[in-house]
Amino acid sequence: MDSPLRKPLALALALAPALAAAEAPPAVLDPVVVTASAGERPRSQVPAAVDVIDGEALRLARPALSLAEVLPRVPGVVVRDRQNQAQDLQLSIRGFGARASFGVRGLRLYSDGIPATMPDGQGQVSHFALSAADRIEVLRGPFSALHGNASGGVVSVTTAMPAGAPRAGVEALGGADGLWRLGASWAGSLDDDRHRLRVDWQRAAADGYREHSAWQRDAAQLAWRAHLPGAGELRLLANHLELDADDPQGLTAAQLAGNRRAASAGALQFDTRKTVSQQQLGARWRQPLAEAHELSLVAWGGRRRTFQVLSVPVAAQASPSSGGGVIDLDRDYAGADLRWQWQPSDALTLTAGALHERAEETRRGFENFIGSQLGVVGALRRDEDNRVTGDDAYLQLDWALAERWRLSAGLRHSQVRFASRDRYVRPGNPDDSGALRYSRATPVLGLVFAGGDDWSVYANAGTGFETPTFAELAYRSDGGSGLNDALRPARSRHVELGARGATAALRWDVALFQARTEDELFVLSSLGGRSVFGNAGLTRRRGAEFSFEAQLAPDWRLAASGTWLDARQRRDVCTTPACGPGERRLVAGNRLPGVAERSAWAELRWDAGEATTALFEARATSGYFADDLNMARAPGHALLGLGVEHRFGRGQRFTAWARVDNLLGRETIGSVIVNEANGRYFEPAPGRTLMLGLRLSL
Repeated sequence: MDSPLRKPLALALALAPALAAAEAPPAVLDPVVVTASAGERPRSQVPAAVDVIDGEALRLARPALSLAEVLPRVPGVVVRDRQNQAQDLQLSIRGFGARASFGVRGLRLYSDGIPATMPDGQGQVSHFALSAADRIEVLRGPFSALHGNASGGVVSVTTAMPAGAPRAGVEALGGADGLWRLGASWAGSLDDDRHRLRVDWQRAAADGYREHSAWQRDAAQLAWRAHLPGAGELRLLANHLELDADDPQGLTAAQLAGNRRAASAGALQFDTRKTVSQQQLGARWRQPLAEAHELSLVAWGGRRRTFQVLSVPVAAQASPSSGGGVIDLDRDYAGADLRWQWQPSDALTLTAGALHERAEETRRGFENFIGSQLGVVGALRRDEDNRVTGDDAYLQLDWALAERWRLSAGLRHSQVRFASRDRYVRPGNPDDSGALRYSRATPVLGLVFAGGDDWSVYANAGTGFETPTFAELAYRSDGGSGLNDALRPARSRHVELGARGATAALRWDVALFQARTEDELFVLSSLGGRSVFGNAGLTRRRGAEFSFEAQLAPDWRLAASGTWLDARQRRDVCTTPACGPGERRLVAGNRLPGVAERSAWAELRWDAGEATTALFEARATSGYFADDLNMARAPGHALLGLGVEHRFGRGQRFTAWARVDNLLGRETIGSVIVNEANGRYFEPAPGRTLMLGLRLSL
């Protein structure tokens, strides 16, 4: 085992004998209930790897700015902060999503049950209100038939809706590199708890760790819940996001060695930047009916406007088919998911439903220059209307076969349609209008055996289905224009075996898995701002995951997790239209880029009474490659962090916290841009950083 993992794992192993020998302390770990699979069930009854992070863990001595702060505690999950707000987090589960150049791919994302993933499979987490979250659920693998067009799993965030008299809160934090945030919230019950309302607002900004990486973000969220007659419920969720961010782009290995805080030359020349504006409204309605029946409906709609300046060289835009170097994208999206559930007893639950979702976008491209002036909006080079629709039908059964055995089975049929209407037809640039359709049935099957009140074993098998996104269909490998109709959807087959247990003082999980994917999507070539995607033949992921949480003593708690993941290309694939000797190939046996073989996390928590909490955290990862040829590699590293929070005042209404990350000041790579054509793979992470925060509840 290489050195980045040795210290965190040694800490866990050193404490294991003490856990086994100690008598159970009076403190008890809370039971866990999940909703990410099929309704609300104890985690012990779910035949899949599922984890829950509560809101306290998200905010305790932390700023709650990013999922990268807490999701690394979940085994199999990798969240890399690009230190670039112009690009979303690099989020992957069991290696699915690690190749994504932008946004989140291969996973399904939800905020209070409202999808944050578009019908084509691309998702965003920038509007998640993490400071208001009650819990985050992570389902690893495509087990549930209630979620579609994804291979890696599900990440679901739920907003806290406190009962009782309304209470207001304010917060402020500051940190390294000019980071600051102000926030306010109001939450509580109305009309004897028949209605609950929560409103949150935040403004945050930073100069950024690197040159040309400043950003500012304004976000607001309104959540409302009402009890209806007959034990029904209605929830509304409204989000607003405004983001302005500079884009420093990646660095080559030579640039990284010279000045790791620098931006690329192209980023400075063209003033690369991104502006996002998003508004979304969603509703969830649930109504029990007679004879154990229940109907539920989720409906949502929103608009996301994106303006982005790229560093596409002027010469590369000379081709008549070039889309320019400026993206102006307006996307309207909406959907509805109608679900029926029949539960005649605790032993049987049958769920059936249908989903329709669509997204319509106007995409325009402009030159990023006027004469000799760079980084400005020039002549129009692209103008098209795009539409993607998804229609799904699904059925899932949960059945207690016997006292200790429980079966889950499901089937989902997904159909995704793409249509593009070209409005920019010029000499040398013909009409590129076209349409594509993908469809797939994805079955899942799982079995749980409860060996007792404190442990269970499960097994499952399922399939995944992942279509290309509109951005991945934009360019063709033959150099022609129009949708890349040669691109096929990725199809994966998964098997998993796991065990979990819980006592008064210890909760643990272990999982073994394997996934084989046909036609995985990858970057075939990227030049002049045009990324052409292809299918990678056969890939395989197999691995092992473990996690535990232990109450060592009334004031001490230890949690740790670890992942071993072997993700490789299993078939030679040529990456050029005519493959001859010496041509670029994907070679069987090569590791998949962006996927580390080993990673680990551990946190030791000390509660000094009810007022003070201290956290000591360790994270480690082995090295990983940045390209399919396995020529560029990001080295492994181990990081330490320390956080302290103190609550005081009457009713502990005032909270002050401090946190230091990368305690030893290591120079590390935060993330990589997979298969970046110019070799600008690396996005460096900050050294030692300090953050201070204050919260007041009124």
